[in-house]
Amino acid sequence: MDTSYVHGYAEPEARRLGDQADTLAELLHAGTAYPAGSRVLEVGCGVGAQTGHLLARSPGAHLTAIDVSAESLAQARTRIGESVDWRQADLFDVDETFDHVFVCFVLEHLPEPGKALAHLKTLLRPGGTITVIEGDHGSAFFHPRSASAQAAVDCLIRLQADAGGDALIGRRLYPLLTGAGFDGVRVEPRTVYADASRPDLVTGFTRGTFIAMVEGVEENAVARGLVTQPEWDRGVADLYRTTREYGTFHYAFYKATAHRTPGGAS
Repeated sequence: MDTSYVHGYAEPEARRLGDQADTLAELLHAGTAYPAGSRVLEVGCGVGAQTGHLLARSPGAHLTAIDVSAESLAQARTRIGESVDWRQADLFDVDETFDHVFVCFVLEHLPEPGKALAHLKTLLRPGGTITVIEGDHGSAFFHPRSASAQAAVDCLIRLQADAGGDALIGRRLYPLLTGAGFDGVRVEPRTVYADASRPDLVTGFTRGTFIAMVEGVEENAVARGLVTQPEWDRGVADLYRTTREYGTFHYAFYKATAHRTPGGAS
């Protein structure tokens, strides 16, 4: 799985991932719970930001969490403890069978997400399920409108594409899962809307998750000539305007579920 994580592995990114997971826990994890005794594979667990929420909702499940980064796994182990089977592994190197697979914010970074999903299908027992959650930066719109703010967001989309990923992948989940051979594919948007009446979302999502994610690519965006420093500064300043008294911010995540039909082809 040849991929480059556009957001990097610095401490601010680990903090952003944790803030995102905690702020959006109910939005993203509602409806996801695994039976006691079931074997669950979390793909691309990173620093364990989502892992804790999986455990809280499925305390009796046996969770195996994989990631390619040893540094991220060390942080995950420190965050969660030893109740999880932590493994440094590429998803294509896994050849065991699981009852359920959980994939969150991973496909967006892969050059061949369909190929990854097809492999994950082979890891599911017949009747097993997969849950996939992804964002779509094209769903971000805000008030006050600003061409400069949109240009900063577009820099993130461009850099992720250049790294082999797709920051607009949320809209592709249905065709990707169907193309990989899964059955019963269902996709639904999980929308975040923040304004001054929802201060927790303004702080935890608009500032702490989305704007922080955009700010994380500043150095690369300017160095690559995608934007000048003054243009970047203006764009980020305008994004922060959306967090003030009369600002608003909207974003949609997409959550897909599917299964491997018993007796179906592998």
